[in-house]
Amino acid sequence: MPKFFIDAPIGEHITLGGETAAHIAKSLRMKPGEEVVLCDGKGYDYACIIESISKTQVELTLAFKTASESEPQVHVEIYQGLPKGDKLAEVVRKCTELGVSAFHPVEMQRSVLKLDAKAAEKKLVRLKKIAAEAAGQARRGIVPTVFAVEPYEKALAQNSCEKTILFYENGGRALKEILSEYKEESVKSIALIIGPEGGFDPAEVEFARAQGAQVSTLGKRILRTETAPVAASANVFYELDK
Repeated sequence: MPKFFIDAPIGEHITLGGETAAHIAKSLRMKPGEEVVLCDGKGYDYACIIESISKTQVELTLAFKTASESEPQVHVEIYQGLPKGDKLAEVVRKCTELGVSAFHPVEMQRSVLKLDAKAAEKKLVRLKKIAAEAAGQARRGIVPTVFAVEPYEKALAQNSCEKTILFYENGGRALKEILSEYKEESVKSIALIIGPEGGFDPAEVEFARAQGAQVSTLGKRILRTETAPVAASANVFYELDK
């Protein structure tokens, strides 16, 4: 069943318009009597039956409401060093599918990309849309939060996760060892810090350590900045999600 996130209240009768209605009618070519799932982004799914459909509007009736079962037991947030090009979009898309709950794009010393206010706002709007689309495709119960770009130290100082892991290209503790400890402690929220293409400035690593972060490694091979968060979050969910 296709799944869509909507902002409007979900009652017994629902009317969809805009891009969602167009997607159902034109792309999916759905018909009256078929079912879709709507989600309020707060962890609940609403199974609905299409009553009528046109190119611009879809009328539905609520069949039943249920708590989403697709959200992971551990809350993961990614602090991603601002990368070049469209790599951040790929990070948001793939990590949303895996179960990540929030993304913090951060400016680091070795970040090549520099955004002015207008460009940063445009990128944020697009990333939020990508997160919503990926959440629907993966049948998530929430749409991950995508934060505005901030300086590294400012963003990290506001981190409220129980534990933080920084993945350093120059090595650190084995991730499996760290996650084994977290499993014993029943840790429920983890922040993962990933560097940009040029890696971390040593002062950034020390700042994270001072904030309580553990320094880890993803192995002997150096991963691309858009690959590292996918590998890191996949390992976290494999070890800690039930």
